[in-house]
Amino acid sequence: MSVRICSAAILASFLVGAPAQAQVPQIPQPQTIQFRSLFKVPDPRGEFVRLCAPHMVGRWAHPESVCGCLHDYAAATVDDPDLREALLRGISETGVPTIETDWVPPSKQSEIGATFTKIAKPTLQCMFEPSN
Repeated sequence: MSVRICSAAILASFLVGAPAQAQVPQIPQPQTIQFRSLFKVPDPRGEFVRLCAPHMVGRWAHPESVCGCLHDYAAATVDDPDLREALLRGISETGVPTIETDWVPPSKQSEIGATFTKIAKPTLQCMFEPSN
């Protein structure tokens, strides 16, 4: 008999407690999805600045700004993907616009000089006329 009374008491506590929990208002939680973290897509500009800035420390007051500016101008000015990639590699590895001939396919090596001519003025603006 005591088992029945205990069972009834436990069942009653569940039945009485359930409506009390249902009355607590639930605040909807916003679901934010960060696609970059889901897919681990690297930020090419951020990575470039991270590699470039140590070469600029001591030369410029704002190395990150100079590196970001160089990246933006190189990405916007140099149309050819091979030359642009080689230029960005040179800047990130040395801190100055550099293109090694072996970084570019032989058919495009003759365009290296024209690429430097294209980016000369923007490079000087990044280094000596920062937007900050």
